[in-house]
Amino acid sequence: MNLSRRSAMMSVASLAALTVLPAFSAPPSVTTAKKMRIGIIGSGSLGGSVGRAWVKGGHEVMFSSRNPDDLRAMAKSLGPLASVGTPKEAAAFGEIILTALPYSALTAIGRTLQAELRGKIVIDACNPTRWSDGDLYRQAMRDGVGATSAKLLFGTRLVRGFSAVNATAITASSEGRRGTVAVPIASDDKDALVIVAQLVRDARCAPVITGNLESSRAFEDGTPIDEADTDEATLRRMLKLPPA
Repeated sequence: MNLSRRSAMMSVASLAALTVLPAFSAPPSVTTAKKMRIGIIGSGSLGGSVGRAWVKGGHEVMFSSRNPDDLRAMAKSLGPLASVGTPKEAAAFGEIILTALPYSALTAIGRTLQAELRGKIVIDACNPTRWSDGDLYRQAMRDGVGATSAKLLFGTRLVRGFSAVNATAITASSEGRRGTVAVPIASDDKDALVIVAQLVRDARCAPVITGNLESSRAFEDGTPIDEADTDEATLRRMLKLPPA
């Protein structure tokens, strides 16, 4: 999986999103009594890091890739809550799905796994790149990554999340080797935001809700938020959000 970052100037749309963000209230800080089944589609650096943090948080996680056999040793080391499968099996297994793939792969995922993903919360951590996504990149820059992902994964309850943090920061935060890293999240589905915010906490990170999918422009690649890997209070100041 290639989720590399690149330095870029912030677009006018990103500046606007940073200045005016929709007023979504933070979800209640509650502990999820029910442990969830989560399917990871794309278990490279980021997907693997988030998935491992969720297993440590007590959730059942199925890791998947085009070469699932390559994931078996890692899953075995995590114990009985971790398993391995194909993307189709992970999509069917999970109540919640995390996509952490090259962005153009979402086109095929949305088409071939539509039945398995329909109605489910999908946390989209994929970022388009100028070099590999061509017309899809231009569409995402024009319409917003959140809006574009929602079209590609039609019928899902899409949440943008884990797209603006480095895998190393997630791992260090979940293992207590650094301060708690803040993870910006956005969705048009407020109930999905409540669930995903708790899953961010279960990964021992801090959720910061920016608002609806349009507001996710504020943490797209090339903005100051992307790869900030900072704490909640600092991130909220950067986003011009009130203190928690």
